[in-house]
Parts: sequence; structure tokens; C-alpha cells
Amino acid sequence: MAQPTFFEQPPPSTLADIAALTKAQLADPARAGQQVTGLASLDEAGPMHLTFFDNLKYADQLAATKAGACLVGPRFEKDVPPEVAVLRVAQPFRAFVQVAREWHRDALRPQSWFGCTGIAPSAIIDPSARLEDDVIVEPFVVIGPNVEIGSGTVVGAGAIIGANVKIGRDCNVGARTVIQCALIGNNVLIHPGCSLGQDGYGFLFFGPEGHLKVPQTGRVVIQNDVEIGAATTIDRGSLRDTVIGEGTKIDNQVQIGHNVTIGRHCLLAAQIGLAGSLTIGDNVALGAKVGINNHLKIGDGAQVTAMSAVKDDIPPNGRWGGHFAKPTKQWFREIVAVERLVRDAAADPKGEGRE
Repeated sequence: MAQPTFFEQPPPSTLADIAALTKAQLADPARAGQQVTGLASLDEAGPMHLTFFDNLKYADQLAATKAGACLVGPRFEKDVPPEVAVLRVAQPFRAFVQVAREWHRDALRPQSWFGCTGIAPSAIIDPSARLEDDVIVEPFVVIGPNVEIGSGTVVGAGAIIGANVKIGRDCNVGARTVIQCALIGNNVLIHPGCSLGQDGYGFLFFGPEGHLKVPQTGRVVIQNDVEIGAATTIDRGSLRDTVIGEGTKIDNQVQIGHNVTIGRHCLLAAQIGLAGSLTIGDNVALGAKVGINNHLKIGDGAQVTAMSAVKDDIPPNGRWGGHFAKPTKQWFREIVAVERLVRDAAADPKGEGRE
């Protein structure tokens, strides 16, 4: 069976073309006409591939690479094998991404899975819904009453969009995504399997009638240029809205509770859990599997390391980590102190069995 490729293949480019695009310097001008036809990592690249190097961790792979050309900083160009053409540039990975974005534009945002150019015959659209021109609706989509969808938006197969939802222009709603009680801006990418606008986890616990459900009557508001990873869930607010600020990028399988406000240009890695009524400032970065308790405030520019549990407010530009999270310098000192205690105890066998 032939190996399939899922994205368009770029036309061959010369090293002179790549140097012009990335503003890199070709170390050997005589190789300007050399062609490359694809991108690859150091360890998988062949003579027709462009690769990059900017991390000493992969020095062994650089020494063994079979790539045709390599984007590399001045500090490391002497380590590139002589048969590999050197493209000297200050930020190799950024330059590599620049080439990738130029060659693989079709991978930057989801395309119609079925090559649809309009509304699939199997889609069910309420007569009161308003869709601008150039909206693509794939098979088995259900769109409810009074929905509004802007031009250039693609609604993936099997998606369900509830009554009164507003979706802006140039968005993508992934296959089997469910959206209700939501207002969504322009250029928002929602990957498959997301659930937006379901009610939050709101109860009066352990009353005489059991756990009494609290009505969740707020909305989800997603501003422009947000990306939401696959299988992410975002609860609507109870009284005030759940808000995702413009330019924020959310990874897969993230849970965002009711009344959470996330600022602009934040980064949320996979499997984060955000409890209700949090306020997260602008430019905050949260590592994978971070959990944050409810009613906290995370200041602008704060960073939290992966797998941390946060139970206290974090000040602006704070660097926190651990379980429970604290300033990273304090956390590291405590780790070192505990390791020292363990070593000292192991070195003192006479202390064994003491009470």
C-alpha cells in the first residue's frame, strides 16, 4: 500500500529562495541553486530536505544528519557536516517555521474534510438561521433557530449549534463539536469534539433535598483569534459570562469551568483543569495538567509549570510550580532540602528504627 500524504506538497525551492524568504545567509554561495523539496527533522532528513538545529540536546543528530541543508545559528555552523549546506540565521527554528508556513498553508487551519463548497444536503438548518455567503456546512450538521454564522466559516461534519449562537467570520467548528449559549468572534478555530456552553458544575451541596442544582444562565464569550484544542470543554457562566480573551491558544482536553475569565494571548497546554470563577490575566502560560482552584486570580504574565496544583493567587509575572504551587525558587530550594535529608538519613544507618 502506498503511503498517503494528507497535505499539498510544495514545489521544489532553491537554497537561494529559502535564504531570501528567511533572510538567512548561505554559507557557500556556490550552492544557491541547490534544490530542496521538503522539510524534516535532523534524524529523518535526506538529501532533498531542509532541517534546522538550535538545541545542544540534538548535537548527535546534527553530526549524523543526511539533510541537504540546515538552518543554524552562527555559534553552531562549524558543527554541521560538510556535505550539508549551511543557512546561517539568528533564530533557526523561527526561520524553519517561516518556511513551513509558506509551504504548507493548507495545514495552518482545518479544511473541509469532504471538499464541500456550500451546504451539504444532509445538513439540517432551521429556517430562522442566518448564514452569510461562503459558509461551508458539512454533512449531518444541525443548526438551530436564530443562529448567525459569518462568511468564510466552516462547520464540520456532525456539529450541533444550538439556538441563538453567534459565530463570526473565517472560523472553523470542528466535526462533532457541540455549541450552545455562546458568542464567538472572528478567526476562531475550534477543533473536533469540543463542547462549549454546557452548564457548569453548580450545586448547593448536602441540603435536605440532596444536591440542589443552581441555574447556569450566563454565556460563553470567545473573542477573536482564539484556538481551542480537540475535546476541550468550556462551561457557560452561572451569572456572569465565561470569557476567553483574544489570541489565546488552548490545547486539547482542557476543562474550563463556569465564570472563568481568561485574558488575551494566554497559552494553556493539554489537560488543564480550571475551576469556576477564576480570573486569569493577559499573557499567562499554564503547563500541561495544571489544576487551579476556584475564585483565584492569576496575574498578567504569570507562568505555572506542568502538573502543578494552584490553591493561592499568583502575582503578575510570577513563576510558580509544585504541589501545592509556590514560587519556583522556593519550590526548588525545598526539593533540594528534602533530597539532602534523605541522603543524610541514608548515610546514617544508626538512625534507623529511632522513634
